[in-house]
Amino acid sequence: MKEQKLGIGAARASGVLLHISSLPSPFGIGDLGPASHAFADFLARSGQSCWQVLPLVPVSRAFGNSPYMSDSAFAGNPLLISPELLVRDGWLRQEELPPLPGEFSEYLVNFEAVTAWKEQVLERAWQNFLRSRNEERQEALFAELTAQHFWLRNYSLFVALKRHFNQQGWFDWPEELRLRQPEAIAAAERQFQPDIRRCQFEQHLFFSQWQELHGKAAANGVQIIGDLPIYVALDSADVWADQDIFMLSPKTGRPTHVAGVPPDYFSKTGQLWGNPLYKWHSRTPGVKERLLDWWEQRLRAVLAVVDVIRIDHFRGFEAYWAVPAKEETAMNGGWQKGPGLRFFKEMEKRLSSLPVIAEDLGVITPEVEELRDGMAFPGMKILLFAFDGRPENAYLPHNMPRNCIVYTGTHDNDTAVGWYLSGEVAATAKRQAKSYANRSDDEVARFHEDMISLAMSSPASLCILPMQDVLGFGNDCRMNTPGTASGNWRWRCAPRFISDALAERLRQTTELFGRLPAVPEKDTKEA
Repeated sequence: MKEQKLGIGAARASGVLLHISSLPSPFGIGDLGPASHAFADFLARSGQSCWQVLPLVPVSRAFGNSPYMSDSAFAGNPLLISPELLVRDGWLRQEELPPLPGEFSEYLVNFEAVTAWKEQVLERAWQNFLRSRNEERQEALFAELTAQHFWLRNYSLFVALKRHFNQQGWFDWPEELRLRQPEAIAAAERQFQPDIRRCQFEQHLFFSQWQELHGKAAANGVQIIGDLPIYVALDSADVWADQDIFMLSPKTGRPTHVAGVPPDYFSKTGQLWGNPLYKWHSRTPGVKERLLDWWEQRLRAVLAVVDVIRIDHFRGFEAYWAVPAKEETAMNGGWQKGPGLRFFKEMEKRLSSLPVIAEDLGVITPEVEELRDGMAFPGMKILLFAFDGRPENAYLPHNMPRNCIVYTGTHDNDTAVGWYLSGEVAATAKRQAKSYANRSDDEVARFHEDMISLAMSSPASLCILPMQDVLGFGNDCRMNTPGTASGNWRWRCAPRFISDALAERLRQTTELFGRLPAVPEKDTKEA
C-alpha cells in the first residue's frame, strides 16, 4: 500500500500533543510568546519531529471555550496573543500592562478572568496603534490584511455586528443583514468601522506572532500538526457569509438538517451536534462549485499556518449522519453519502499536495477505510483502545500498519494513568495492558512509561504522545470529556515540568525505538 507523504522526513518519527493554551505563561493561559518558543526548543532537545496542536481558532463562553466550535474556521484566537511579544514589538510599554487579577493558576485556565484581562491588553495595544500610525498608514495595513486573508472582511464585520446586537445569533438579526443585502452590508461597514478595524488589528497580531513561532519550530526541524473539524458552527462568520453552501432554510437562516452520530454502545440516543450540513448534492446551479471553492480556501488557509492537517470526523466525507433540525435527539437521523474520493482528488489537484491525517476513530465501515486508503492518508490508532481481550484488535501494536499514527491517547480520552486508575475500565483490560507490556505487577507508577514504549515500538510511522502521558499525569489533567459542557479545555502545564531531565528521558526513548530525526548529510565538498 502506498503511503501519504507528510513531509516529516524520517522513516520513523515521533512528536508531542500539547495545545498552545496549555503552555506556561504568567498571564493565565498559554500563548505564542517565550514559553511556546521554549517548548519548540524542548521538542528539538528531546528528539521530536512533530508538535500537534488543537484548532487555533477563537473560543467563546457560548461554545464552552471549545476550539472545535468557533465563530470562525479561519481566524486566530486573540487569547493566545502574547503580551510579552506586544511589549517587545513596541505595541505596549511594560508599565501599560494591566494589573493581574490576583494570581492566575499554573494548572487551569480561568477563561472568564483571562478574557477580561486580555481585552484590556489588546485595547491598549489598539489605542497605541491608532496614535502611532497616521490614517494613510492605517488604511494601507488594513488593505494589505484583507488582501492576504480573504475571510477577514466578513469575519471582522461579523464580530462587530455580534457586539452591536449583544451577541445575538446572526439568524436573528434584521433581515437585510441576515440576508447580507449589499446596501445594508456597506452601511454596517461604515457604521462599525472602528470595531471592524480593531478586530483586523488583533488578527494581524495573532498571525504575526504565530508565523514567528512556526518559523522557530521549522528551524528546529519540528513540523506542526494542526486540527481541522469537518463542520463549522451555525453562529459563525463562515455560515453567515456563505449561506448557500449549507442546508439552511432560506426563510429563517436556521438549519433544515444538522450533524451528529447515530445511537451506539456509548449513547442510546446518539449525539446531536447541531452543526449545519454542507450541500454536497445540491442541484442548484453553482452551489457545488462554490462549496468546492470554499473547501479549497479553507484547506489552503490552514496549510498556510501548519504543516500537516488532522481532519476531525473524517468518516463524514464518506457518509454523514443527517438529523432533521426539529429532532431533540440524533435517533431519527439517516446516513447520507459524502463527497468521497472525488472531493479529495480535486483538492489534491488544486493544492498540489494534501498532507492529511484521517481521524478514523469509532465505528468505521469498509467504505471509510477504502476512502482513507484511496488517498493513502494515515489513520489513527489509539493504544488505550486496544485492550478488549481480542488479539485481532486493530489498535494492538502487532496489528498496526506502517502507514498510521499511533497515540497513547488523545485530548478526548483518559490519560494513560487516568485510564489505569479508572473504575470504569475493566480489570481484565488493565491486566491485558500490563501483560502486553510484559509486566506482572498491578502498580500504576510506570504504566505511562510502558504505554509510551509500546507506542514507540509499534510499526506506525509516527507516534504522538499527549504531554500528560509524557509526564505521567492522571485524569485531573485531562483536556476534554466529550458529552460534558463545563470544565473542559482548561489544563495547563506548569513550567517546572518541562525540564531538561524530561527532555533527556524522552530523547533516550525516542532513540531506542529508532524515531530520532534524520541527520542531514554534511557537505563534504571543499571550499
